[in-house]
Amino acid sequence: MARHLEDRRLGMMPVAIPVLDPRFSLERSPRWVRAVFDGVTIADSKRVLLLREVGRLPVYYFPLADVRAEMLERTNHTVPSEYKGEASLWNLRGATRQAEDAAWSYDTLIEGAPDVRGHIAFYWDQMDAWYEEDERAYGHARDPYKMGVDARQSARHVRIELAGVTLAETRRPLLLFELGLPVRYYIPSEDVRMDLLAPSDTVTQCAYKGSANHWNAHIDGRDYPDIAWTYREPLIVATPVAGAVAFYQERGVDIFVDGERLERPETQWSRR
Repeated sequence: MARHLEDRRLGMMPVAIPVLDPRFSLERSPRWVRAVFDGVTIADSKRVLLLREVGRLPVYYFPLADVRAEMLERTNHTVPSEYKGEASLWNLRGATRQAEDAAWSYDTLIEGAPDVRGHIAFYWDQMDAWYEEDERAYGHARDPYKMGVDARQSARHVRIELAGVTLAETRRPLLLFELGLPVRYYIPSEDVRMDLLAPSDTVTQCAYKGSANHWNAHIDGRDYPDIAWTYREPLIVATPVAGAVAFYQERGVDIFVDGERLERPETQWSRR
């Protein structure tokens, strides 16, 4: 059996979208993504690939190592793709239900195709539920280039360190994804060493989030000016981060997420 990629479950867009250059874009998503099937988390990854193609909704590709292999059954069915080649289809086998041809992967690719080998994608509507960080996701993967600000509550372990001192540590951060900027980790003030911070006179403006008040840090006799910021009364789109504290990696702060130290963004990043 063959099924064309125009199948609605592969995400045909009902309206025109800007042309990509090239016609697709593949990148590692900073989001923690999970898919649930038959009450079981069948895919759980913090290293998913996000594929954007002209005329189609974005699709998450999970590393096979992050998928419950015992719930997958390869079929003899394939799906042709103009830009990628032949996709192999997979059935899903749960304890109480099954889904035929509910996932796909590529063993080989045509020249110039996005390299999604070693990964698998799932038809969104065949899953019980999808999650980005700790929040339910609906409809399809979000396109990070079609939104200004997107906040997600998370259960990741985030630790903030400056000059060898832990300034904040939490398992309830709020991750703020913003077009063209690094992911920002907003920490509830209760999980921040506020005794090491003092209000700064610096106030900056963001068209999407509003006015940000800044914090100085004082550690072992040394001052670190404007090392963090807080939106006390953010605009509606950024309401979830109200009162939380975020820190500048660009100014010497180390951020550890689930035990892994994040690389610092380039110094040109200045917006909060």
